Order: sequence, then structure tokens, then C-alpha cells
Amino acid sequence: MRTLISSAFISLDGVVEAPGGEPGYRNSGWTFKNIEFLPEAYDIKGQEQEESTAILLGRVSYEAFSPVWPDMEDFADYAKMPKYVVSSTLTDDDLVSNWGETTILRSLDQVAALKNTEGGPIIVHGSATLNQSLSDAGLIDRYHLLVFPLLLGAGKRLFSTTDKDTQKLELIEHEAYANGIQKNVLAVVR
Repeated sequence: MRTLISSAFISLDGVVEAPGGEPGYRNSGWTFKNIEFLPEAYDIKGQEQEESTAILLGRVSYEAFSPVWPDMEDFADYAKMPKYVVSSTLTDDDLVSNWGETTILRSLDQVAALKNTEGGPIIVHGSATLNQSLSDAGLIDRYHLLVFPLLLGAGKRLFSTTDKDTQKLELIEHEAYANGIQKNVLAVVR
């Protein structure tokens, strides 16, 4: 079974919306406007590209990343990986042609089937709504969180408010940086 990793920039109060400047959110770009840039705090992003063998995205994140990421040197390894987009509305005609193999999945059952295939880890970037659904369905195996020392108040959250049983996480790697960012790598305990 493949490992499904949720990777997120997250505020201390759980907001993950528009960290890089995506339009439509009042605090858009919060990761760069409010925190001193320290390259070492982002080392995990390179490690994720080395470890991952596929990318899973929700429709909104796919539409935000696909016009930009294919040409970004920082994300060159992702260009070669298969991509999977979970969407009930996206069509093959909506997919970009310069970002490699992309498959549309229509349900969480299809995500679960993908996890049961041969291959290495699958990484989820952005995709707040998808992350909530994946977590609620018990499909996420590990979280890679860069926690920013900010309280943003309103905004899309990484975790749903669904009333469910307690899910235990094991901290397997952590580091704090001089700018206040904390790296937390957590495994889901089953």
C-alpha cells in the first residue's frame, strides 16, 4: 500500500488558505508577507519531491498550480510525476498539456484504490477540502506541516469539524526555526 502524505503550510489556528498569494482571500500570501524568509525552514519541500512518486490535488489547487508549477525550477521533479486530481466537475479538456500525465479521479473510493497500487508515496499539496475528506475517510498516513506563528482567524482549514473518533498522531520529526516556523512530521497511528 502506498503512503498518502498531506503537506501544508498552516497557521497556528489551522488556516491553510492562499499561503502563496492565491487571489480571493484577505490574508493571501501570508507565508511571505509576515515571516522572515529562512531557506532552511523550507528544506522539507525538496525532501518531499525526492520521496514522492505522485501528486494528488483537489480541483481548486490543480487550477491554481497547473498554470505555474510546470515551469518553476523549484518544482521540476513534480513535472515528471503522475498527477491525480479529485474532482466531480473537471474534464480532460480542462487539464494542462505541459505538466505530464494527469488522471482525474471522481471519488474517494478511487483514491483508496490508487493507494492500494504498487509505487511510492503520494503527496497532497494545498487542497483544503480534499484534505478534510481524505482525513475523515482515514486515507491520510502522514502529515508534513510547516506551522507559521500566525493567527489568521477566518479561512479554509486543514482539518474538518466533523464529529468523529479521536485520531492519534505520532510526532516522528520536528524542528523549530529562528523565524518561528515549526516543522512537524506526524504519522497517523492506526
